[in-house]
Amino acid sequence: MKKKIFFKIAMIVLFLILLCAVSIFFSKRVYAPEKELEDNQNQELNNEINIENELEEKTPDDETINISVIGDIMCHSTQYKDAYDSSLGDYDFSYVFDDIKQYIENTDLVIGNLETTLAGKDIGYESYPTFNTPEHIALDLKELGLDVLSTTNNHALDQGFAGISNTIDELDKVGLLHTGTYKTEEDASKLLVTEVKGIKIGIVAYSYGTNEIAVPKDKEYCINLISDEKIVSDLEKMKKENVDLIIAIMHWGIEYETSPNEEQIRLNNLLIQNGADIVLGGHPHVLQKMEKKEVTLPDGTNKDCFTAFSLGNFISGQVKEYTKQSAILNLRVTKHYENNKKISIDSTEYTPIYMFDKGKTRRYKLLDIENEINKFNNGEKNIDNSLYNTLKYELDHIYNILGEEY
Repeated sequence: MKKKIFFKIAMIVLFLILLCAVSIFFSKRVYAPEKELEDNQNQELNNEINIENELEEKTPDDETINISVIGDIMCHSTQYKDAYDSSLGDYDFSYVFDDIKQYIENTDLVIGNLETTLAGKDIGYESYPTFNTPEHIALDLKELGLDVLSTTNNHALDQGFAGISNTIDELDKVGLLHTGTYKTEEDASKLLVTEVKGIKIGIVAYSYGTNEIAVPKDKEYCINLISDEKIVSDLEKMKKENVDLIIAIMHWGIEYETSPNEEQIRLNNLLIQNGADIVLGGHPHVLQKMEKKEVTLPDGTNKDCFTAFSLGNFISGQVKEYTKQSAILNLRVTKHYENNKKISIDSTEYTPIYMFDKGKTRRYKLLDIENEINKFNNGEKNIDNSLYNTLKYELDHIYNILGEEY
């Protein structure tokens, strides 16, 4: 009897176990499709999130660079005689820059105009009207922080084609980029493009003439002279290089005139309307106005542009009024990746400088005008009353041309 009861209980337990197993099985069969759908939806959502994260990672942050620009780099006989070091038997111009080098040496890109030749000592160093400067100045400019020099100006052919060639060789030796004069036709066909922190910059340069020195007929490629046709053609080629920023260096205007003439204004408009973003002028040897504005291009788009019609002399031995004053220009430029890589010119600032040239040796020295005046006013008598008054006069004129806050 007990065995029968035990058997029945065992059968009931077994039946319950089987029933539970069947329920679990059918429960999985019934709900598995919903769970699979939910899993697929979650996976798709995760994929979308991952794609968005990848896109965010692929869009770099905006990149900003600082560009410094200096005026005409000239060298008269008084300058290179002053720079000669008899103990070394060589020239050294570096002392001229001691007081202003902090405004240049740490900038991302520094541009200047080399208004002399480096034709070599064998033909003899010369001053005005046909310049030939000691080659050491190239190294001193490089160590100061210069990156790019325009070599096209009215003195480029002072020592003929050989002078152009040797100047290029000397700049190449120290690693200075250059444009505007060329040794070969192949070189002349190439555009100067450099990249700074991911910003691709194209640089072109032109001169109004060569002081009536004939360009060799079989070497007309050796210098870029101002021509509407050539400017437009070069700018079109530069745009095909997909550069972010185009800088044009112009040797133009009338010497010692503190205002741009009609031709400068016309050429400036031509440059900007055809692709130039920044226009940098030289040749007048005195300061002329700067202007920053937003312009509308023929295709209807807008862009920032900036023009410095003349930055005067960076260094020279000239003594005519206003030729000793200049400015170190600093431009802050940003490439906006999230706005179709558009370029903006965020700020334009300048440091007023003065070419001091008194004394028997090491007489030439660039002064930071505002700093010297402030030190004098604070009781540091590092300069005398005469120089203090001169610097105030020069600064007032600089403010009058460029504005106190640009």
